[in-house]
Amino acid sequence: MLPTQLPITGPPPATLRDELRALLRLASPLVAANLLQMTVYAVDVIFVAQLGTTEFAAATLGVFLFSLIMWALASMVAASAPIIASELGARKHAVREVRRTFRMAMWLAVAAAVPFVVLLAYGEDVLRLAGQDARVAARAGAFLDILLYALLPGVLAAAMRGTAAALGRSGWAMAVTVLALALALLTNWLFVFGHGGFPALGLEGSALASVVTMTAMALAYAAILAFDPKLRRYRLFGRWWRPEWPRLRAIAILGAPIALSVTFEAGLFGGASLLMGLIGVEAVAAHAVALNIASVAFQIPYGVAQAATIRVGLGYGARDAAWIGRAGVAALGVGIGAMAFTASLMWLMPRVFVGAYIDVDAPANARVVMLAIDYLAVAAAFQLVDGAQAVAAGLLRGLQDTRVPMLVSLFGYWVVGFGTAVLLAFRFDLAGLGVWIGLATGLAAVTVLLLWRWRGRGALGLLPRPN
Repeated sequence: MLPTQLPITGPPPATLRDELRALLRLASPLVAANLLQMTVYAVDVIFVAQLGTTEFAAATLGVFLFSLIMWALASMVAASAPIIASELGARKHAVREVRRTFRMAMWLAVAAAVPFVVLLAYGEDVLRLAGQDARVAARAGAFLDILLYALLPGVLAAAMRGTAAALGRSGWAMAVTVLALALALLTNWLFVFGHGGFPALGLEGSALASVVTMTAMALAYAAILAFDPKLRRYRLFGRWWRPEWPRLRAIAILGAPIALSVTFEAGLFGGASLLMGLIGVEAVAAHAVALNIASVAFQIPYGVAQAATIRVGLGYGARDAAWIGRAGVAALGVGIGAMAFTASLMWLMPRVFVGAYIDVDAPANARVVMLAIDYLAVAAAFQLVDGAQAVAAGLLRGLQDTRVPMLVSLFGYWVVGFGTAVLLAFRFDLAGLGVWIGLATGLAAVTVLLLWRWRGRGALGLLPRPN
């Protein structure tokens, strides 16, 4: 007989300390996996950068387009995690309900990914319409013709990762990402430069390496869900052909706003890069360095937010408002605390961080280094609000509240953030610094509105009715 629950669905934590301990157990491997995933991306950059300026530019454009689609779709199917957590929290027919939710999340992953695979097949045309250099667009198109095969396994892997985490097995995320890192190093070495008897495929070899890595991750997660002693009892791949249309619709309704929120945020930073291009080459280089550093730091609160969604989801399913409140306090404390630490490091030793990307002592880099340090000071200032907005969004997803946060993202990022960036950069002649202040302002606006919504969750009717 299948059990109806796993240890994650045990009695709710009696104290804030208990909740904090549970959150850290869940979040720590997710944070580690996110940081390792950044290293996987860095591997691709390191190999492709050696192929020349055109190839590197083509890969940069191709990866941007692919990643924007990939993260939006992955975020959409990951909406199954709060639903599963809620089902576990309710402790009612958990095995059957979890299996059905997982199955429909996988169906949604396939249905959502296929149209975008077709879109990526026309990547060169998309980039030409965006006004990109014809030669670079052509090489990016060839790159995407191969990379598009990584989209479906990548989205499926995201759905399976979210399910494993919701079922209390988040540690597997770190293990699978370690595997991905090792495989990315090996396959790039084999395919890009033609080692081990393979032909030297150059840029196309890097795309092929990504396909192999993403596919291996999906297969690894499938094996984990099928054979892990604490997961196989759910028989998650059982009756995979049976539709559950209301459940599929529920995941799509919850997940589509999340996907759009991710797109709005990523689009803001992409738009900021375009503004930097209007300012100058040195501003673009400095922006890329500062943004990469900030992105690495962001993986900490992002992992906390993923865990917070599950912890709040458990309380939501249990109809326990006190549990939900403790989960929020713990998650916000950890997320903001972590970002306060990274912000302090950026303020105290900016040259050390910038030096990880460029030679800070080279006279030719003096202007870029100065700009990067200026941008990093602003990035340090918005670390706190960036962490808070990520965690607040995760908390609201645990309450299955995504539509209003999506509208908040649209307003905060594009009306407040992008508008401020354009105004300060070009009207008040603050150039790149103005763009970064605009980013910080947009993040602050989103943070204030999301925290206001989280704090007013009871009055807004976001809490479940008590049993």
